[in-house]
Amino acid sequence: MCGIAGTLGGEGQAAAQPMIRALGHRGPDGIRIERAGAAALAHARLSIIDLDGGWQPLHAAGATVIGNGEIYNYVELTRDHGLADVLSTGSDFEPLLHLYAREGEAAFARLRGMYAFCLIGADGRAWLARDPFGIKPLYLMQHAGGLAFASEPRAFFAAGLMARALDETAARQLLDLNYVLDEKTPFQGLRRLVPGEVVEVRDGRITGGWRTSPLLPRRAGKVAAKPTEGAQGAAPDAPSTPSGSPSPAKAGEKHLLHRLDAVLEDSVRVHQRSDVPYGLFLSGGVDSAAIATLMARLNQRPVTAFTCGFDAPGAADERAAAEAVARALDLDWRETTFGEADFWRVLPQVAWALDDPTADYAVLPTWTLAEAAKGTLTVVLTGEGGDELFGGYGRYRRALRPRWLGGRPAEPRGAADATLAAWRAAAATPAGLSPLQAAQWADIATWLPADLLLKLDRCLMAHGLEGRTPFLDREVAAFAWGLPDRAKVRGGYGKWLLRRWLERACPAARPWARKQGFTVPVDAWIAPRAPDIARRIGDVEAVRRLAGPDAGARMLAGGPMRWRLLFFAVWALIHLDGAQPNDALAAVVGSLS
Repeated sequence: MCGIAGTLGGEGQAAAQPMIRALGHRGPDGIRIERAGAAALAHARLSIIDLDGGWQPLHAAGATVIGNGEIYNYVELTRDHGLADVLSTGSDFEPLLHLYAREGEAAFARLRGMYAFCLIGADGRAWLARDPFGIKPLYLMQHAGGLAFASEPRAFFAAGLMARALDETAARQLLDLNYVLDEKTPFQGLRRLVPGEVVEVRDGRITGGWRTSPLLPRRAGKVAAKPTEGAQGAAPDAPSTPSGSPSPAKAGEKHLLHRLDAVLEDSVRVHQRSDVPYGLFLSGGVDSAAIATLMARLNQRPVTAFTCGFDAPGAADERAAAEAVARALDLDWRETTFGEADFWRVLPQVAWALDDPTADYAVLPTWTLAEAAKGTLTVVLTGEGGDELFGGYGRYRRALRPRWLGGRPAEPRGAADATLAAWRAAAATPAGLSPLQAAQWADIATWLPADLLLKLDRCLMAHGLEGRTPFLDREVAAFAWGLPDRAKVRGGYGKWLLRRWLERACPAARPWARKQGFTVPVDAWIAPRAPDIARRIGDVEAVRRLAGPDAGARMLAGGPMRWRLLFFAVWALIHLDGAQPNDALAAVVGSLS
């Protein structure tokens, strides 16, 4: 896990140094910068695999790469393609360079992992790529006749490459949805590489590319460069269902449970590949309990697990459920708490870390867990993706009901018409899917990368931790996507097959217990200060531009918009006006004494 930055073409090579310095929190183990012709590549390293030899930029077979993330199947790529004798490091990124020398860009589709990288081949072509789920971030912009890229937006401002100008359309999406859609960011002139996007760069200009969905079957063959706008490129590799094995849609329950066990165990095994300490975040839910169960199976020593509880009346606190799982699995279980004082302390730090923002209040306990784990762990496995792949959300069940029984589309509620239209365009749901599959597809295309995964990346990277998501693995996705709807939703339960598996594998997890739901009592914590905030919030220019004279009234009215406006005001003061985090909070809230 690292931070990357650089320039391709043009006259901006000197920008690489201030860019990567701004990303030092992502790579606390050291920074390296190289210039080669019209390119400048910079890497801030968090050492995970091959601690001595894995420094980047990495050179092999005439190619160069800098990458953020992990390529989990580097062991298999080395073995299956006869690379052992040509590798000079143990880095998970080096096999990619040798495969590119043999296959060109078709090699990218062989990767199983989470990654964002820049690769420059011996053929002179440069490539920017992001993994199909969008677990790792990458941003880019045109400048001075070339292209600049980085792991976080702050790098571009640190190098003076762009002004801090608000994109109001994106900011309205943030207030409507808690996140910003697709390639947009809240900054004019800066875009994300979207999940699964690969672009070819020549002479500082994007000349081709494609986009791959994590849910589409992989095909063998060479990838053809396609325009990235709306393209759904194909990636070469063999389907994950073994020859002679029935497809998930036709298999019986016993076979599905056996296959689920095998595919999850395999994913957790490769996600544990690390030369530094690893553990997990454990809630009281099905997803993290499943990861914990498999980690306990695969490790001889007790696995370290961290849980966050809430010290607030009426808050959903799953510490008791997490402790039951931890005891049953003999985990090294550690708990931390989050209360009102933590809320005001953490809020400005989180707003600083989320330079590409999500206003999801779940970011607060995620930050607290990362704080607690720092110094004990370097790699953390989490349960993100279980709900999206195995059908866990209540809105999925509502989407399957007829209207006369309360059914409705699994779309955002309360969003403005323009935002909802943009959400539907970003979801780009193909025809021919069942209502459940359509809802899953939309979530995987929109809020999973733009909210959940962005939150995980920024909170952990701010503490020098690597977050890994075993559910968001290409083999797990291939299995889960092929399941019949009845294996996902049945009898009022989502994640039906996963619950059945956990019922046998770890009954202490009580997989059939009704989910409490995840809530942080932010409204109650803000309420006593709401009158002061209402008087001050209109002084924040970005808030005034979006909410006008209604900002104070909406703050006093309470509800979800109260937290969103407070977060956005603090965020805007930091990232648009250049305020220090605690000063930004004080400007909006006043004295906390």
